[in-house]
Amino acid sequence: MKNKGIEELKEKLIGISHISATLSLLGWDQEVHMPPKAVDARAQTVAFLSGIVHEKFIGLDTEGSLTKLKNDLDSGKLKGKNAAIVYEVWRDFERARKLPETFVHELAEVTSKAQSIWAQAREKNDFALFLPWLSKIVKLKKQEAEYVGYTNSPYDALLDEYEPGMTSEEAYQILNDLKDFLVPLLKRIRLSRVKISTEKTKGVFPVDKQIIFNKYIAEKMGFDFGAGRIDESTHPFTTSSHPLDVRFTTRYKKNNLLYSVGSTIHEAGHGLYEQGLPIEHFGTPLAESMSMGIHESQSRMWENMIGKSKSFWKFFYPKMQKEFPAPFKKVDIDEFYKAVNKVTPSLIRTEADEVTYNLHIIIRFEIEKEMIEGSIELKDLPVIWKSKMKEYLGVDVPSDALGVLQDVHWSCGYIGYFPSYSFGNLYSAQFYATLVREIPDISKKIAGGDFEEIREWLRKNIHVHGRLYTAEKLVKKITGEGLNSKYFNEYLEKKYKEIYLL
Repeated sequence: MKNKGIEELKEKLIGISHISATLSLLGWDQEVHMPPKAVDARAQTVAFLSGIVHEKFIGLDTEGSLTKLKNDLDSGKLKGKNAAIVYEVWRDFERARKLPETFVHELAEVTSKAQSIWAQAREKNDFALFLPWLSKIVKLKKQEAEYVGYTNSPYDALLDEYEPGMTSEEAYQILNDLKDFLVPLLKRIRLSRVKISTEKTKGVFPVDKQIIFNKYIAEKMGFDFGAGRIDESTHPFTTSSHPLDVRFTTRYKKNNLLYSVGSTIHEAGHGLYEQGLPIEHFGTPLAESMSMGIHESQSRMWENMIGKSKSFWKFFYPKMQKEFPAPFKKVDIDEFYKAVNKVTPSLIRTEADEVTYNLHIIIRFEIEKEMIEGSIELKDLPVIWKSKMKEYLGVDVPSDALGVLQDVHWSCGYIGYFPSYSFGNLYSAQFYATLVREIPDISKKIAGGDFEEIREWLRKNIHVHGRLYTAEKLVKKITGEGLNSKYFNEYLEKKYKEIYLL
């Protein structure tokens, strides 16, 4: 027998999701197609609809209906998926009702405008242009932390939105342990007598041909273009309004084909997760990802463990050589594989190799934590950024566009998001180690262009659950142990020991 209260809740959630879907499409359009003069008008539209979503979500407890379901949950009357729905909705509700509607409206309007200002500032290499907007956003996010509440650091309240239950202290410990492994590994690689060049992979690659090749890779991975699309944007991203409408973007360089390929594999990994969420639960937490770290594990697994493997390129490299004979006909697969996996401390996070990538994340985590805690001045960010890049990566930052202005996240208000990228790397290695144990011949299948078993394993073990489990419970369910860096460290050690003869 169906629970009337649960069914009424689901109906209301679906209504809210339709508005949220519209916001997703507006956000996608803003990055892909929107004319520049529409910024203010779009910001007002986004703010108005965000206010409606917030109002309707708070309205879920009209006449105490949601509170009654929460009491049923606490007393053990709800089980299974219904219990999970109420638990997750209540958790979101508790956070949302602490935020005044006027605040939600203001944050949505400010961040919508700030994204366009950030893009201009980045293009003009002018941090001062973005600074007033960043100041507004940080002030608002500090206010959000006060509204939501926290025990130790205000950053905890923001991190919790992306990694439920995790504190900044726990995040610091995980990232610091990771840094303790990565810095010595990077030093060993730098001292290696093996020197890898990527110059032979550069050439002239017409964008129209790149688009076709990138789409081919995403299709082979299993991304359904009948339920999604790929476009171009300044910063690659994935958005979904429904499992049957998933959109991702990449970006292109005419002289570097791999610039777009890496982004495409990464975003298609996100897209596969969104397409794998159960349609029958649309609108409820059971059709949403459980944490950004879990979401990121999907993109990083595809991009790195699969997409940078020798097996992957045994299949795709002959196709690449055929479509782009210059320069790849003169580069054998072993040389190409090393070029794809070259370790070079660099300026740009999204172009970073597997060894240095997490150091980029640690820099951002440390800075945004201090921003929210008020221990640094925002005007000093370019100098702080350059100092940390030099200390952790040995890289000199020549401009703000290539430094503190390179990421879109802060302009969107996504403070607390960055640690999820590193957690995603750790989850991906732990999940992939389990996948390989359960499908021992997976390398042969990848080399043959057969990715169906990987896709179905991820769908069965991760995608289909939505938020039925917490990230902590899911990783234990799949791998038999809690999240740890052992598998990621072992993966990097084994791979780069072979490549660099360490």
